[in-house]
Amino acid sequence: MATPDGKTPTPTSVALKRALPADPSSEVPSKRKNSDPLQSRLPSSGPFVEGSIVRIAMENFLTYDICEVSPGPHLNMIIGANGTGKSSIVCAICLGLAGKPAFMGRADKVGFFVKRGCSKGMVEIELFRTSGNLVITREIDVAKNQSFWFINKKSTTQKVVEEQVAALNIQVGNLCQFLPQDKVGEFAKLSKIELLEATEKSVGPPEMHRYHCELKNFREKEKQLETSCKEKTEYLEKLVQRNERYKQDVERFYERKRHLDLIEMLEAKRPWVEYENVRQEYEEVKLARDRVKDEVKKLKEGQIPITHRIKEIERQRCDLEAQIKEKATDIKETSQRCKQKQDVIERKDKHIEELQQALTVKQNEEHDRQKRISNTRKMIEDLQNELKTTENCENLQPQIDAITNDLRRVQDEKALCEGEIIDKRRERETLEKEKKSVGEHIVRFDNLMNQKEDKLRQRYRDTYEAVLWLRSNRDKFKQRVCEPIMLMINMKDNKNAKYIENHISSNDLRAFVFESQEDMEIFLREVRDNKKLRVNAVIAPKISYAAKPPSRSLNELKQYGFFSYLRELFDAPEPIMSYLCFQYHIHEVPVGTEKTRERIERVIQETQLKQVYTADEKYVVKTSVYSNKVISSNTSLKVAQFLTVTVDLEQRKQLEEQLKEINRKLEAVDSGLIALCDTNRHLEHTDNELRQKKKELLERKTKKRQLEQKICSKLGSLKLMEQDTCNLEEEERKANNKIKEINVQKAKLVTELTNLVKICTSLHIQKVDLILQNTTVISEKNKLESDYIAASSQLRVTEQHFIELDDNRQLLLQKCKELMKRARQVCNLGAQQTVPQEYQTAFQDLPNTLDEIDALLTEERSRASCFTGLNPTVVQEYTKREEEIIHITEELKRKKVELDKYRENISQVKEQWLNPLKELVEKINEKFSDFFSSMQCAGEVDLHTENEEDYDKYGIRIRVKFRSSTQLHELTPHHQSGGERSVSTMLYLMALQELNRCPFRVVDEINQGMDPINERRVFEMVVNTACEENTSQYFFITPKLLQNLPYSEKMTVLFIYNGPHMLESNRWNLKAFQRRRRRITFTQPSQ
Repeated sequence: MATPDGKTPTPTSVALKRALPADPSSEVPSKRKNSDPLQSRLPSSGPFVEGSIVRIAMENFLTYDICEVSPGPHLNMIIGANGTGKSSIVCAICLGLAGKPAFMGRADKVGFFVKRGCSKGMVEIELFRTSGNLVITREIDVAKNQSFWFINKKSTTQKVVEEQVAALNIQVGNLCQFLPQDKVGEFAKLSKIELLEATEKSVGPPEMHRYHCELKNFREKEKQLETSCKEKTEYLEKLVQRNERYKQDVERFYERKRHLDLIEMLEAKRPWVEYENVRQEYEEVKLARDRVKDEVKKLKEGQIPITHRIKEIERQRCDLEAQIKEKATDIKETSQRCKQKQDVIERKDKHIEELQQALTVKQNEEHDRQKRISNTRKMIEDLQNELKTTENCENLQPQIDAITNDLRRVQDEKALCEGEIIDKRRERETLEKEKKSVGEHIVRFDNLMNQKEDKLRQRYRDTYEAVLWLRSNRDKFKQRVCEPIMLMINMKDNKNAKYIENHISSNDLRAFVFESQEDMEIFLREVRDNKKLRVNAVIAPKISYAAKPPSRSLNELKQYGFFSYLRELFDAPEPIMSYLCFQYHIHEVPVGTEKTRERIERVIQETQLKQVYTADEKYVVKTSVYSNKVISSNTSLKVAQFLTVTVDLEQRKQLEEQLKEINRKLEAVDSGLIALCDTNRHLEHTDNELRQKKKELLERKTKKRQLEQKICSKLGSLKLMEQDTCNLEEEERKANNKIKEINVQKAKLVTELTNLVKICTSLHIQKVDLILQNTTVISEKNKLESDYIAASSQLRVTEQHFIELDDNRQLLLQKCKELMKRARQVCNLGAQQTVPQEYQTAFQDLPNTLDEIDALLTEERSRASCFTGLNPTVVQEYTKREEEIIHITEELKRKKVELDKYRENISQVKEQWLNPLKELVEKINEKFSDFFSSMQCAGEVDLHTENEEDYDKYGIRIRVKFRSSTQLHELTPHHQSGGERSVSTMLYLMALQELNRCPFRVVDEINQGMDPINERRVFEMVVNTACEENTSQYFFITPKLLQNLPYSEKMTVLFIYNGPHMLESNRWNLKAFQRRRRRITFTQPSQ
């Protein structure tokens, strides 16, 4: 909606209504207050598409002082009398979106669009965007005919505005999208080619028009290249034919010339070769003489410091030996003094020990005496009591003697049996310990092996099943069969497992290794064919590679940080090791450290190794077959997964055999121990019985007499013991006093000994240091004397060799001068002239020995004599044409390559352009034909071209038929009437509207010249098409409409009122107009 503002307004108004009823009297005008957006006061009739116009504001623009229009999202019908300002809105859209003034057909300068009498004008367009509306403002300065641009109220340039507009696919210069009043007639004048271009830009994909332009450019270049190639080819054929006629004569001429030139060069080079041979010999002798001379000088100079050094070292040796003797004397004296002190201390210690022992003996004797006295008294009392009860017995000695003999025999047998039992038990304990140790070792092996097998089972179930089958069926194979490599490899250090796993493929790590092809076939037939298990199998080489030495010693590679080859990092059975050496060359691949990675460039250039490992990377070095360049690549090492667990299967097998042997021995020991225990129990029982019998007999025989003797003896002993008394306290006091005196003396001696030891130690250190110095001096002297003797001998030999070489040099120098003089005479050179460059170049390709030169001279003279009657002019012309042929051939080759490239580009771009274009034209034709059919007419649109390869001649052809009696005719400015052209144009634009790629379309007064029937039909189509969901915005400008036309709820109608009697803006009251409209509506039925 718009209303005029300003002090001297031009009465102008825009009334807007959506969803118009059939009664035209229901039109309700509204005015703009305080520039509030219109859409805030109007109901929304549908969503805007990206790039649709939301608001148009004009100030001092053509017929308007100030005006703001808010169109709807679908069909916008702009109606007003001629001159009221309908087309001004169209101009505002064009210029506000960076369109060219000339496109409007009114003026070529933007200043002419400012209202007359004003110095500045302004157009503002607000475009819908989902990320936020885009407001483009264009301020026009009449005096400078210049525009100032703003985007969202921020200053910018026209280029930025054009880019923003193009990004929304708005093309105000495209007649298929923007058709102003003054350009309606030009649409029918568009050629088929121009119509195609406008259609591509309007509804085609963004890249379609670009592809079309590329195809036209490519085709033009292709034509130029085809013509150029054809001309070059024809000219080249003529040159080749002409040269072919003279080719044989030219070849014979050059052949003879080559022979003559070669003869000349050979004759010139021969004396130089003689001179060069002697000169080289002279230079060699001279160099040898100079070397020998320098060597003699060096030998003489080298002997002088040796002599001085020998004398100096001899003086040092004498001084050192004197000092050593002096130190030895001091050490001997000090040692003797230490020995004396030590002997005295030892005697003091011994004296103390003797005093303590004597006191201890006395204490023990007194304690024992008291104990013996007590025991003796008790024993006497017991014996006297027992004597009273003892009876007299007869003589039992024979029985006692017999039992004693039996008892002795049984005890001997028992002692022997117990000794054997002890031996057996010791043997059994030893075997049990061995069994426990071996068992624990086997358990540890089993735990490690189970870990490896668990990893195999989890990762490769089929391979694990095959291992179990192999262990149960080893008897089916003739030769050795190794379980998967990953189970049989044992790393010496688990940290190195990553190198092996990264080097050997996972397929081979889980492969079984066979020594026989027949065994492998049996295995695969049983496992793969019968059990359907997916397993891998390989055959070890017939000749073992397991012990094959590497091509380079590891000592040579240690300077680069290598510490081992892959083969030395692990143990494996011989077939597996042989296979890995043969297949993966593990004996040739070294393993390094971080030092290797730091020096990897040197390793690649100097060692010529194909594969190396650093601490964390693998390097592979290859030589290019084409360029012979060295190419290296490196990969990071993966973490080891399988080989981190180490199991020695051979050692486990030995442990199992050892365990079986221990069990067998234990069984034998147990059976022997049981038998010995039974025997020992029987002997023990017999021994006890005999002892009991003997005891009873002895007690009966000697009991009374023994008791009397014992009592008498014990009384005598008791009397003696009571008389022998000792004062222990007095003895202890005396002993302690003596020990204290000795300790004082001993402390003084120890202090003196310590000082002597320190002195002795210091003297020893000084002596050892002097001895080491003396040894070093003597060694150096011996070495210098040996070097001096060798140098003297070498000097004599070298001086004799120098004399011989100098004599030989003099003879060769004289001979060189004579040969040089003769060689210069042959080449006609003066004494100061050098050999010309042409001679030097030619001499390089000729033989370098006299025998070869003489043989070649004879041969070339014979060949040259065979060529006669040749013309040099023919050769010159032939050479000139040959050069031209080469130049043209290269140029033709480049052009053909360029032509093939253009043809390939054409093929690719054509496919990307033509197929979508055909689909697009087909869709347009379908809509266009439907529209014409609804009007009882016929029309079609097709893609027209005379030659499929002429992409600049492609066009869209519109053919129409308005009467049933005629044929389809192409739409031209001359064949159809103005109304027919307007109808065709409108329907074509409606067909484009269906494709809905551009955000809005503008058609200005397209219905002028249509008859009422066609105008009504076209209007109905416009309403139906433009008001569909998801279609682009449509602006339809017309000065008049027929009565009773159909309208849609989604339409927006803009009425343009302009005249001298319009209300001023401060008197515009929308609510008053609405109340008046309702009163008129309510009073109409009573009338």
